[in-house]
Amino acid sequence: MDQLGIGAQSSSINTRRVDEDGDGGVQITCLSEVVDDLTLHFQIIRLPKQIYAWIGCNSAKFGSLYAAVPTRPKNTVGVTSLLGGTSDNIGSGIARRLVLKTGLNVILACNIPKDSPMIEAGAEKKLVQILIDLGYTRPKTNDHLNGRG
Repeated sequence: MDQLGIGAQSSSINTRRVDEDGDGGVQITCLSEVVDDLTLHFQIIRLPKQIYAWIGCNSAKFGSLYAAVPTRPKNTVGVTSLLGGTSDNIGSGIARRLVLKTGLNVILACNIPKDSPMIEAGAEKKLVQILIDLGYTRPKTNDHLNGRG
């Protein structure tokens, strides 16, 4: 986040796994991070084939809710607003990019102030880093190394 001019001051992370029936179960990760006098809160719930993520800024308010899913055959992403917001709000873009990075269905609740591109970019970058650290993103393909590009 330093590349964005946003320096993290402190953070804490808490992860729990719930796997009662042995099918991969649910993993819940919570994180709060103070960034330039703003507190960003993250909660990620990993279900089989789906991720629910919440991003809060300076409060625990729910915000707008978006659903994004991969579509076939052209690997595009469909996004819709479920509660509040519209399809051109901050959360819809983040949800779309999360589907592209994970290949999973994404439900995203987002409470980031409007007209705050630096906060949006910093929050998305941190969320993606958490997903990478948890192993939720797809591995990058090296098609050019396999003679396909």
